Amino acid sequence: MISFILNGKNTEVDVAPDTPLLWVLRDHLHLTGTKFGCGVAQCGACTVHLEGRAVRSCVTPVAKASGKHVTTIEGLAESTLGKTVQTAWQEVDVPQCGYCQSGQIMAATALLTEHPHPSEAQISVAMEGILCRCGTYNRIRSAIHQASALQGVAK
Repeated sequence: MISFILNGKNTEVDVAPDTPLLWVLRDHLHLTGTKFGCGVAQCGACTVHLEGRAVRSCVTPVAKASGKHVTTIEGLAESTLGKTVQTAWQEVDVPQCGYCQSGQIMAATALLTEHPHPSEAQISVAMEGILCRCGTYNRIRSAIHQASALQGVAK
């Protein structure tokens, strides 16, 4: 049994310790907001927070989550910042097809947690490798800047 705190709730799963966290979330816990994209940590669609840091769940063994906090897109709105980022995403009308957006939002929220008012370079580093086949990168940047500006208002 592997135990961790998922979106604020104690969770136990009976899976092999090397099972990717992505498949535990999707197949065992039925949280399908975290997407499978490439399976080799290259696209970022599977990004979740582990102890507040953005990680690629497709290559993170569930054993690494043991005893730790995991947040998925389904639990992100429980935090003020998570709600703020999701609101900015909607207001800027970021999604096109939407497939990558949970990963994009999770990465952006982790960035804004660490750097409430990020520079362009910090945004580039944090969002690097989270692919959007629709090319909404300019809207993603705009939403990050908007969420950054709204943070002071949301507190």
